Amino acid sequence: MFSLIPNKTDIDFVGRRHIGFALSGFLMLLGFYAVFMLATGKAKLGVDFGGGANLTVILKQPVEVQQLRQALGSGFQGADIQRVEGASTYFVRMPVASGDSADVLLQQIRDGVAKGLAPNAVVEGSVEYVGPVVQQQLWQKAIWAIVISLLCILGYIALRFDFRFGVGALVATFHDVLAVLGIMVVTGHEFSLLVVTALLTLAGYSLTDTVVVFDRIRENLKARRTEPMAKVVNDSINETLSRTINTSMAFLVTVVALYFFGGPVVHSLSLALILGVIVGTYSSIFVASPVVVEWNLRSPAKR
Repeated sequence: MFSLIPNKTDIDFVGRRHIGFALSGFLMLLGFYAVFMLATGKAKLGVDFGGGANLTVILKQPVEVQQLRQALGSGFQGADIQRVEGASTYFVRMPVASGDSADVLLQQIRDGVAKGLAPNAVVEGSVEYVGPVVQQQLWQKAIWAIVISLLCILGYIALRFDFRFGVGALVATFHDVLAVLGIMVVTGHEFSLLVVTALLTLAGYSLTDTVVVFDRIRENLKARRTEPMAKVVNDSINETLSRTINTSMAFLVTVVALYFFGGPVVHSLSLALILGVIVGTYSSIFVASPVVVEWNLRSPAKR
């Protein structure tokens, strides 16, 4: 397999761990800020969490999404419009005022199409609302999904290795989720169920990457019992660095293609995954393993 870097490097990752911790601290602060913005409702929320309407519109003749957006006018400029490929069916997701009924929304669409896309017409239309009760349920399930996944990661690593490795994996995964969430919210991207999906996917990817490094650390610790743990960990990171970069690059090529060619509906998902690949690769090198080293240096048994 083509390697971007040599199979065996000699970089002092563990010795520079405090630089990594400083950068990670900044990224986690962004994440906590994003959590605060989401909790207070000041972040940009998708229809799933902010409430709104999902509309399905079928036209007599297919048109480009931009043509439909222009025909609908200013009231639908902020809407997320997606066309079903090869058909004249469109999905429209948008926040709506509490007084806007389904009939009003559909009539606005019919009027806009009749005026801006004549002689086209709306053949069929339907509206589904995401109300306060559904919003609350989605928030609760999203939070529980993330919390339970992190706890399962801690338990899995603790059983497979030992508790200090579990803490390192948990800190790295929590760091990745917070970092990506913080960047997405601070840069003004919409927080939706697709972003939650990306965060859970990122948690699994980050764990997989971290386990590979931990496996090599465990092998080397058994074979080199008399050497300092920091040196063993640093050598293990260098031995797996080529594999880590190759795997991340393969994943990155895929999600970059999804970002540019997947359409606007999966734009937030693919962007979060791109950020997640970069942050997850960084954390498996500069966060997970150095946390294990710090834990070992500060433990009562070591002292």
